[in-house]
Amino acid sequence: MNVHLDASAVYQLDTSGSGCCMNHVVVISGSPSEPSKTSHVLHEVANRLQADCSVDFINVRDLPAEDLLHAKFGSPSIKEASALVERAEVIIIGSPIYKASITGGLKAFLDLLPEGALRGKTVLPLATGGSIAHYLSLDFSLLPVLHTLGSTHLLKPVYVLSSDIHIEDDHLFIQDVDTAARVDQAVDQILQGFQSYQKVN
Repeated sequence: MNVHLDASAVYQLDTSGSGCCMNHVVVISGSPSEPSKTSHVLHEVANRLQADCSVDFINVRDLPAEDLLHAKFGSPSIKEASALVERAEVIIIGSPIYKASITGGLKAFLDLLPEGALRGKTVLPLATGGSIAHYLSLDFSLLPVLHTLGSTHLLKPVYVLSSDIHIEDDHLFIQDVDTAARVDQAVDQILQGFQSYQKVN
């Protein structure tokens, strides 16, 4: 896996060499650091999807802090990011877990999305954390927000222990077999959703 970590807040994954993309995935990273284990896991998922879709990234850490803290719904950066979310069929949201919750930056960004922003979209919540004690953190800190935004097709959240994430020569290895299987299952569910959509249309 060749991981391209862009410094800009919004950017597109390089899909050169892939087929025609009818499907659109947006990956939202709530990690305050870059690179990070969270971003590596998100890029792993995105790279496995890129042959079947276009992938755009939103790095919350690179959005203007003033726009987030002062809830500037009409700022160019927030409007651009919101437009990407609106166009996407699939949203993948990832965050490290701090103090048993998602990052404040990610919560601030989600608060700026319009009502019903996730309605009709497939959403995969993903988190990394240092303790198995935080395994259910997404259930309490992120899922209620996603439901408020209209999400009705939530895939099973994926929680990855930081100690199970290993990076060697830009290749991601998830040491725990069960966790790796959950990542595989999430990718398969998204791809199956694309295939079902193409059959219907």
